[in-house]
Amino acid sequence: MPQAIPNVRTILIGLGMLAAAGLAYAMKPTRLVVGADSFQADTFQLEAAIPRQFGAWTEQRQQQVQIIDPRQQETIDRIYSQVLTRSYVDDKGERVMLSIAYGSNQSDGLQVHRPEVCYPAQGAQLLSTLNASLPTQWGAIPIRKLTTQFGPRHEPVTYWVMVGEHAVIGSLQGKLAQLSYGFRGQIPDGMLVRASTIDPDDERAFAQQARFLQDLLAAVPPETRKRLSGLQ
Repeated sequence: MPQAIPNVRTILIGLGMLAAAGLAYAMKPTRLVVGADSFQADTFQLEAAIPRQFGAWTEQRQQQVQIIDPRQQETIDRIYSQVLTRSYVDDKGERVMLSIAYGSNQSDGLQVHRPEVCYPAQGAQLLSTLNASLPTQWGAIPIRKLTTQFGPRHEPVTYWVMVGEHAVIGSLQGKLAQLSYGFRGQIPDGMLVRASTIDPDDERAFAQQARFLQDLLAAVPPETRKRLSGLQ
């Protein structure tokens, strides 16, 4: 029997699929983009970059804080190359917990885990979320404020996420930033910067966290500040 000859429409569809596959392969990000300027992965160490004392704040070394429940340690090790968790106390005895998680690869399967996902995963209630901005002398940082409750523990949280050199709010902005690098064949690094306090007064807690984060950014060198916040 004679073989059926494909019609023009079928041929065009096939060619289109081949072209799309080729374009997707060509545009697949292949090069990690780590750090900015001279602040590269081989020199970027959170433990050394974040001061143990600055302004009125001093690290309280006996305090142990964690960014994610230990049961998720395997996920942490897969996503993050560095995790810093510290507790600081100021000259008035007020305490802030700082967590910074850094990953050199912000590809689809290795994106930072946001607190509004991590806290409920640990059994906490997510009471509210609010997009806001943190004013600094170098500009404003887009942030997210959460209020969480774990039994009697009321913990307001302030955080932001860095994708490459850009601070972003929400997964959509993060994905768009990731895509902007992907169009250049690049895979950005990422960072989660989080401050929290145990305080039933949300307004007071967020004001304290803002002061702490502003003091931290003022205390570090410009290249560290840029890595942490995208601000020069």
